[in-house]
Amino acid sequence: MGADLISRARAGDGEAFRALSEPHRRELQVHCYRMLGSFQDAEDALQDTMLSAWRGLGGYDGRASIRTWLYRIATNRCLSTLRSAKRRPAKAWDIPGVEPPEPTRLGEVVWLEPFPDVLLDDAIHVPLGPEARYEQTESISLAFVTALQLLPPRQIAVLILRDVLGFHANEVAEMLDTTVESVKSALKRARAGLQSRRTADHEPPPAADSPAENTIVTNFVQAWEAADIDALVALLTDDVFMSMPPLPFEYQGRDVVRRFCATLFGAGRRFDLVPTRANGQPAFGAYLQGPNGTRHGTGLYVLTLNRDHITAMTRFENNTLQPFGLPRSLPAR
Repeated sequence: MGADLISRARAGDGEAFRALSEPHRRELQVHCYRMLGSFQDAEDALQDTMLSAWRGLGGYDGRASIRTWLYRIATNRCLSTLRSAKRRPAKAWDIPGVEPPEPTRLGEVVWLEPFPDVLLDDAIHVPLGPEARYEQTESISLAFVTALQLLPPRQIAVLILRDVLGFHANEVAEMLDTTVESVKSALKRARAGLQSRRTADHEPPPAADSPAENTIVTNFVQAWEAADIDALVALLTDDVFMSMPPLPFEYQGRDVVRRFCATLFGAGRRFDLVPTRANGQPAFGAYLQGPNGTRHGTGLYVLTLNRDHITAMTRFENNTLQPFGLPRSLPAR
């Protein structure tokens, strides 16, 4: 059946090509996202991958599986994007009437975007190679994806292909047109770099939609919508981390996050939250209540949890609402 589909696809049969490629589309999209850290960049890389595969099917020699061949194309497309350095620049603060506190530091990964959980269902339950070292849910988390972005491009590719997907070293070497020794060297450096850049270990998060997670989420929504700063801060760890791509500002610690939230809720600003999930984590579309009752989308918040507290909050721009099926505004109640 596979050989027949390949023959038909090579002869220009689009349906045969879709039958070959479609089973791998979602996992390739997640692969591109891990490498690039941006939902939109991953979408573009996926489209380029499928177009290149369609045009280059005549060069497929059958030595590797179609899945491995597609991963080779996708990985090299992402490497080209990473090396071009044409990433989105940092953005200036632009919320009228709100003056943020001095940030703890300025972040480097300003192009980061969230990934909708609804697109993960067919992508993270795929067979992994025997050498995979990470749980698929961990390897899509914001903390993991952010840490990856600080590695050199070749190291990102090698670490994902070897430790996340479990491809053998010789398969990765062939994908990247290099030697097994080069792959092993890059993997060693990538593991060390990732370990040095990842945030301090916290207790693991509660299971998705578990009573423990639901309790934290419910308390967060109540505190945020009521602008109850004390209740909100009580949910945070002492070293809670807050970032806001593409704004470079990063805040760490309860006190400075408290000051930021107090500024955000100042002048009577009130928000409604619409729940969703991103990167395997609880997330919310945030809607600012306007004077005429219309609620305008201001962004998307993603929470990182440990057993019973919030360890990180990441706020994204309102242009990230659409991939989650969230509207730009909500009608008056």
